[in-house]
Amino acid sequence: MKGNRHITHRKPRKRGGTAPQGGISKSQVSILVAMDRSGNIISRKNGFGRTTALEIESVLGDYIEPSSILCTDTASNYKKFASLKKLPHETINANKGIYVKKHIYHIQHVNSYHNQLKRWLDRFQGVSTRWLDNYLYWFRFLQLNKKLPYEEQITSLLLGCCRKSNHFTVGELKVA
Repeated sequence: MKGNRHITHRKPRKRGGTAPQGGISKSQVSILVAMDRSGNIISRKNGFGRTTALEIESVLGDYIEPSSILCTDTASNYKKFASLKKLPHETINANKGIYVKKHIYHIQHVNSYHNQLKRWLDRFQGVSTRWLDNYLYWFRFLQLNKKLPYEEQITSLLLGCCRKSNHFTVGELKVA
């Protein structure tokens, strides 16, 4: 709600501040992060408070192949999402000291991404919910291109900004 002058559902917080309740609450925006072994990353805001299976579906539904295996923590919303999509589901229970399952399934990359994202967002002293997805895209770009030299990062960023999605087919072009 940063920059919003007409907040009606709560008192405005000065310079970020802290949420009235600790942990996950309706006063905080939740961000869903998904990664695969190929290095693809999806991070999007998906609502306030605890994430539901339907919110996960709206963010990840188009990106997950039916042959994928979902690997998450033990939250029940992921179990429900996996059953909706009919995906095999591996859960990691870090509270019990289990960090790797069957020597290949883990969520350590996602947890590391969360930590780096939080530290990176701290420099902005609060981010408006309205523009949060743009910050998430920016951070994703930085993470995917961090091994490139600075000049190549700038070139890649500028070319990516100028590139426009084109949904025309060859048949449509021939008709025109």
